[in-house]
Amino acid sequence: MNNQKLRYGLIGAGSNAERKHLNNYINLPNVELVSICDVNIENAERLAKKYNIIKVYSNYEDMLNQENLDLVSVCTPNYLHAEISIYALLKGVNVHCEKPLAVNASEAEKIVEAKNKSGKRVMVGLNNRFTNEAVYLKKYIDAGYLGDIYQAKAGWIRRSGIPGRGTWFTNKDCAGGGVMIDLGVHYLDLALYLMGMPEPSYVTGATYNNFDHTTTRNRNGYKGIANGIFNVEDSAMGFIGLKNGATVNFEFSWASNIEKDKQYVEILGTKGGATLINGELKIHSELLDTCVDISPILNPNIKLLNEFEHFTNSILSNKALMAPAEHGVYMMEIIDHFYQAASKNEPVFFEKDKNKFLLLSSSF
Repeated sequence: MNNQKLRYGLIGAGSNAERKHLNNYINLPNVELVSICDVNIENAERLAKKYNIIKVYSNYEDMLNQENLDLVSVCTPNYLHAEISIYALLKGVNVHCEKPLAVNASEAEKIVEAKNKSGKRVMVGLNNRFTNEAVYLKKYIDAGYLGDIYQAKAGWIRRSGIPGRGTWFTNKDCAGGGVMIDLGVHYLDLALYLMGMPEPSYVTGATYNNFDHTTTRNRNGYKGIANGIFNVEDSAMGFIGLKNGATVNFEFSWASNIEKDKQYVEILGTKGGATLINGELKIHSELLDTCVDISPILNPNIKLLNEFEHFTNSILSNKALMAPAEHGVYMMEIIDHFYQAASKNEPVFFEKDKNKFLLLSSSF
């Protein structure tokens, strides 16, 4: 067993950084919380005091130059992901980058290039892959119980869930897009991951800006600015044709006139199907000439796979990553093509020479 302690730094001291990254890394015996950085030094100091972190910085370059770190979490607005991740990698630091990996595929590819040059690792913070339900369902599918998968549906639709008009989420220059790049990278990613990340052929769809005039449909805890910038989509619907003949339907919205919020993935195969709706997993099949529904009993107090243990163990033991940077490129290629299709109001096909990041390998 490797007893080495990894020196850890956090870049970006927002609520997600604390709730997800700090609250998990602090519990790992092979991780030492060393430093924290945020342009808002008060935010950094507040979290540093709460988590007993000694070193506080307002500039990530200073932190990476002065601290001998082994890994960092990048929890900044999307437009900074590539810049910071590349800098960290070239300083010899492993990177746990929040989703999306970058604002477009081109920037995501540059992160992969820096990773390969540095010999370090990058994991995308795709937390929905690490839920007990997703881990179990992935094993179930890979064991062949659903047969050949031919169709999937994915969505995350909110009634009132805009992350604050006038925040960086609603500014295209900062976020790279709206609900598609915010929520789409969660459940569209999960559907394609469960399917084995097949190669896409084309994508089509549409975006809408139906609630960009209001501050009344914000997500709980998020405040809007009455005249704040809102130049991204609040709804996105689309369809992906895959080269293996399978298809994917998806829908995402920050705000919709619906009864209640819904997060879901549905997978249809020749031997069975599965639905994961608002965290509840059900499997649908046939036994003894009768249709049956199976509800796996998964203990919520026992984590089948921990995202943060997985990354640190991968660094220390050189094992393959479950959410490598290449997967982030794969998703951004799809999102880029979706935005092109929505702007043109017609399908957009994938070029053959774009397959280098879609041919997935166990060497990640």
